[in-house]
Amino acid sequence: MNSDHNHGDSSAFQQHYRCYPVSFIEKSHLEKGDKIIMPPSALDRLAYLQIEYPMLFELSNPSAGRVSHCGVLEFVADEGLVYIPYWMMENMLLQEGDIVHIKNASLSKGTYVKLQPHTTDFLGVSNPKAILETTLRNYSCLTTGDTIMVAYNNKKFYIDIVETKPSAAISIIETDCEVDFAPPLDFKEPEKPEKPSLSNKVPPEVDEEPAKKIPKFNPFSGSSRRLDGRPALQSPPSTFSPVPKQQHKEDTGGTNVLTSSASTSRRFSGKLVFGSNVENSSSGKQKAASKENNEDSVPKAEAKFQAFTGKKYSLKD
Repeated sequence: MNSDHNHGDSSAFQQHYRCYPVSFIEKSHLEKGDKIIMPPSALDRLAYLQIEYPMLFELSNPSAGRVSHCGVLEFVADEGLVYIPYWMMENMLLQEGDIVHIKNASLSKGTYVKLQPHTTDFLGVSNPKAILETTLRNYSCLTTGDTIMVAYNNKKFYIDIVETKPSAAISIIETDCEVDFAPPLDFKEPEKPEKPSLSNKVPPEVDEEPAKKIPKFNPFSGSSRRLDGRPALQSPPSTFSPVPKQQHKEDTGGTNVLTSSASTSRRFSGKLVFGSNVENSSSGKQKAASKENNEDSVPKAEAKFQAFTGKKYSLKD
């Protein structure tokens, strides 16, 4: 049956054809675009109607209510037949030998298109926008709701046309079109069990920080020092308590040895001694001292061991 005939307005091209995949005429490379193969009579009719290039067409399947758009590559098909890329036949729910209605269309140039890959694998390829730009050079137009196929590295990636502007069908021939991507159909948001894992990690960090900082802030961690130059607190009871007892029991000669040894140790210790009345004197003068001086030295020795009993001196002088 020859289904090549005119319908409706005589100024428009409208025909019915039986459709088959482009692989039937060994033109499988056309699967990478939206170009169809039409019979020579279609070219004669288009020329008669003075349809200008680029020639764009609307394909429709009335039984399924599907509509798409395409361009034309050649007019070499058998009369009554048209060869269409198989991915377009799938979008329109067409089988081999089904009837498709074709009419010429005038589409505005596109300014925006939003695409949604079927799988996240497409976003994993290197520079997907460059690959898509190269692929779309084989396309004449895009229709909202269609699914196009992008072949790359021996793989086929299917992408849905989610939105087109300024209309539902646009021409992409010699035009700058903004491209946007929606999340892939198989995209899954990160699972939420990550939040409790973060809360579990926080307490150990809080517990460890004080343990590291406590030893750093211990005040007065050094050894103790006395202002009078004597040893630490443990030594005074043993060193000074026997001195007054021995001075009362022993003779004057013994007391002079004790006092002289105590004074010399304090004078040559390398520290400042506050409240000391000891003067640098030779050993001869100490031997010539009388018993009265020895008796007077006892209370003076006791006074020496009292902290801060001497006169006040200023370090600035």
